[in-house]
Amino acid sequence: MALLTGWQAVVKALCLEGIQFVYGLPSSPKDLYDALYDEPSIKAIQVRHEAAGGFMAMAHALSTGEPAVCYASQGPGIANITPAMLESLAACAPVILLGAGVDGHIYGKGAFQETDQISIMSPITKWAVRVPYAEKIPWTIRRAFFLATNGQPGPVYIEIPPEVGRNRADIPDYIPAVRHLKTAGDYNQIKKAIELISRSERPVIVAGGGARRSRAHDELRELADLLGMPIMTTPSGRGSIEEDHPLHFGGVGIYRNSLGIKTFAEADLLITVGSRNEEFQTGAWKLFPEGAKFIQIDIESFEIGRNWLPDIPIWGDAKIVLASILEGIRDLATPKWEERREKYSEEKRAYEAQVEEECRKCNDIPIKSKRVVYEINQVFGRNTIMVHENGSQDLWSYYSPYYRVLDRDGDIAPGEQTCMGAGVMGAVGVKLAHPDKKVVCVTGDGAFQMYNQDVPTAVQYDAPVTWVILNNFSLGWPKVGQKELGGRYIATDFTVQPDFVQMAHAYSCYGERIEKPEDIRGALERALKANESGKPAILDFIVDPDDLAEGFNLYRKL
Repeated sequence: MALLTGWQAVVKALCLEGIQFVYGLPSSPKDLYDALYDEPSIKAIQVRHEAAGGFMAMAHALSTGEPAVCYASQGPGIANITPAMLESLAACAPVILLGAGVDGHIYGKGAFQETDQISIMSPITKWAVRVPYAEKIPWTIRRAFFLATNGQPGPVYIEIPPEVGRNRADIPDYIPAVRHLKTAGDYNQIKKAIELISRSERPVIVAGGGARRSRAHDELRELADLLGMPIMTTPSGRGSIEEDHPLHFGGVGIYRNSLGIKTFAEADLLITVGSRNEEFQTGAWKLFPEGAKFIQIDIESFEIGRNWLPDIPIWGDAKIVLASILEGIRDLATPKWEERREKYSEEKRAYEAQVEEECRKCNDIPIKSKRVVYEINQVFGRNTIMVHENGSQDLWSYYSPYYRVLDRDGDIAPGEQTCMGAGVMGAVGVKLAHPDKKVVCVTGDGAFQMYNQDVPTAVQYDAPVTWVILNNFSLGWPKVGQKELGGRYIATDFTVQPDFVQMAHAYSCYGERIEKPEDIRGALERALKANESGKPAILDFIVDPDDLAEGFNLYRKL
């Protein structure tokens, strides 16, 4: 026991949970920030907008696999951070949102900024709770960290009303939460899976975010190598295997490349690992390979059979289940598996050579976005984390091998909500979590304009990232749809737009506008050099709005 204020108890708990940053904005005196003032081990990251703090925490959590913390004041502050919690739930990010509230004795009377925040947060978090008295803070914080990090990860909201946060009480000692509990799959289901896999002629495995979060990298690679089986990934699954691996065949669904389109369609066995199989990953659930069998592995029972119905469902942690499958299948290896590996590897080599030639010869004006993302790979190379937005042009950064994720966990993508601006600000959280990594965010001009006000946060806290704007002077995705309606364009073109280079200079960043393909590499090299000197960079590439990825075009025709 210790005599502490409620907020002091919160800070003590965060210290014992190993939290280094709190992303957000202070509100009333004597709130969380007053308690943080006396705790040098936790750095308060002052953002310009609450949602930016939430997106930074989300990307921080996704990039580390560990929980991150953000804060919002009552009323408008909680309303502002709502998109970040919505995206965190979609992306399975273990984010702890701390919020203030209204004193219980005046709640309901129309108190200043009074809002039913629990009702706002309940649908978009794993748990939303108001702490009734200070002595319950340790239990609540521990429970929040446990729920955020176990099973299918996700955000939690904790509301600390003023009378709880400011009053002193005898607070029980804090015991940190147990994180990342593992569950093994059913032995009989695993036996059936081994038998089905061993008989398959054309198996394909799809790694989702759950494969990354369980740290199943080695098991995925070994299983693919052993079977000669192509690996494809969802956006959140990118980084589960290095994409220069000869059996990595790109993304799935809307994110498929030419090689993946052919290979996925011909599969006689589909294995998904830690994927919700949502609309974009499945092509609106229309792309299941005809006649194929289906094994689904997931740590969350709710996801089993939620969309495609598996022949063999396995409820368990990806790493443990794949290790069990490997243990049972190693002795069944045949020369045919090695022949299959060589065949697929040769197809991958040929496709990569084709894409390289395509990008090197891509000298058109306006610049093609695929050439930009290809050159990012060449300049930034390994030890880089790519942070994505999700628009018609920045989709090219999802398409391997146009952009290849060369490091484990070297990619951060939004969930199926794809909130515009999530990557723009998420990149700052990634850089703070990984100061030794190069961090690049590829964004459209629309998404960048939503959250560019928080670029100074990167400058203020020494987080030198590079924002690559693929500028088509429009909201590209809806404009594509309007074009298909016969050119009925409305409210999609930016006829007035900021000068992003001047903006960069005003924010104390490096800035450059690029209009010719021969200038792409030099601009990227200068941006990297600026990052290495401690300065963020904003590059404004003027791109062709009509150059769309093959998988995107096919999806729109489904």
